[in-house]
Amino acid sequence: MLKDKVILITGGTGSFGQKFTRALIAGHKPKKIIILSRDEFKQHQMSKSISSKDFPVRYFLGDIRDKDRLYRAFEGVDYVVHAAALKQVPALEYNPTEAVKTNVVGADNIVDAAIDMGVKKVIALSTDKAVNPINLYGATKLVAEKIFIAANAYGGGKVKFSVVRYGNVVGSRGSVIPFFLDLNKQGKDEFPITDQRMTRFWMTLEQSVDLVIKALEESVGGEVFVPKIPSMKIVDLAKAINPDCRFKIIGIRPGEKVHETLISEDESHSVRIFDGIYVILPQFFVEDEVYKKYEKFPLVPADFVYKSDKNEKWLTSQDLEKLLEVFEYA
Repeated sequence: MLKDKVILITGGTGSFGQKFTRALIAGHKPKKIIILSRDEFKQHQMSKSISSKDFPVRYFLGDIRDKDRLYRAFEGVDYVVHAAALKQVPALEYNPTEAVKTNVVGADNIVDAAIDMGVKKVIALSTDKAVNPINLYGATKLVAEKIFIAANAYGGGKVKFSVVRYGNVVGSRGSVIPFFLDLNKQGKDEFPITDQRMTRFWMTLEQSVDLVIKALEESVGGEVFVPKIPSMKIVDLAKAINPDCRFKIIGIRPGEKVHETLISEDESHSVRIFDGIYVILPQFFVEDEVYKKYEKFPLVPADFVYKSDKNEKWLTSQDLEKLLEVFEYA
């Protein structure tokens, strides 16, 4: 369904956007890909590896805070994948208004522009930190999720809005893997650990791309798509990088959880298992098309919770070693 379509990616110069762009070019033959971001240097760098001479990729400078610019960017666009966000937890705690302007107001701008410019479908990227949030980043992403899901009630149902929610991506900027690898390269055998109990959900960039493509193909509006992905213990990751490493316990940082949650118990009554993933159906409005699509698929148990420490799937030491073998800085 992506063949001959015009697809726009907000925040498209990030690690996800670049991987997603390559996947579209390699396997889906869209008519054109538009990269919307505000950093001209990153666009220049990306254009050297993904050239518009080889494929119709267009680099469009703009900020999702600027609604007028979005209206211009969305002209003739079929599908929007919204990956732009401010994500660095401590920075957002110190600059809360900036977080709201990008992650919340920006989301609202995308909804308005998509409806008014005739976009067919919007898929927004979210995070496990949006579930029971304890930091500002998670709170803004929770609000953004609500904005996109509620948007299906506007515009006469012509535009379909859905969300994908997933955990940490292996090797993404700021993640613990490149940090531990750098320490190991420096010959250091003492790794700082916030809490020895800490667990996280993990997925690869390829898995995140596959999930978004699946959401584009399957969504009928209002769903939150959640992948079935493994958990890992941070101490196990450190040992996979350096089996002889020692730990320095530095304590939980502000806004950090010991374990993350992808689906809360309160959401469980509207979660169905669909083609190997979880789909959270909308709770505050009813669209027949949504329920007709998913009614034949099983519900999760009433007390279901999808938490990184209670996961059925775990990365083994061998799995971690394989991940590290193919690891690339994103």
